[in-house]
Amino acid sequence: MSVPPSPSPALPSPLRAPGPPGTDAPATCKVPHFDPVRVRGVRYRLQRLLRHRRRALAAGLAVTAALVAAGPRAAPDPLRAERARGHPAAQPERRHVPPVDMVTAPVRIADAATVRLLRPGDRVDVIAAGDPASGGEARVVARGVRVTEVPEPAGGSAESGALVVLSVPRATAARLVGASATTRLAVTLC
Repeated sequence: MSVPPSPSPALPSPLRAPGPPGTDAPATCKVPHFDPVRVRGVRYRLQRLLRHRRRALAAGLAVTAALVAAGPRAAPDPLRAERARGHPAAQPERRHVPPVDMVTAPVRIADAATVRLLRPGDRVDVIAAGDPASGGEARVVARGVRVTEVPEPAGGSAESGALVVLSVPRATAARLVGASATTRLAVTLC
């Protein structure tokens, strides 16, 4: 025989079964009125900049003009320091540097695939490979010379290398010709 459960006396609060959601919340109160919160981030700054573009343009031009007027900062000039102290400025001694006589020199480079990487205007170092039999080491024949032309290879094989035309000083051209007669030449991009 089953006995119907009798209503249980009120249980202490920690053991009481939870009620429906929201019944354990405190009583509501009136929320005071306040202005909305607005976050002023990048978007706001961009909009403000667009609204005031004349001012922004004027400010940018003013900063640019100040930088141009200041000019590049160089190492202290001893003559300028002397002038600042009231001493008369001496004219700096100017040495005459003769212009360099540039010539174009066709050079055969041993690796044809390397030459295909070159374009007119590139700067290269030309290196003479030393002969291992004679114990010679590789040496730089020309530094930072400009490539003026990369001719299309003739019908010959790529084993003989490829031709490249360089703009070099006259003395360097003589060294290039001498090195190409005795050793294989290679190039490195600067």
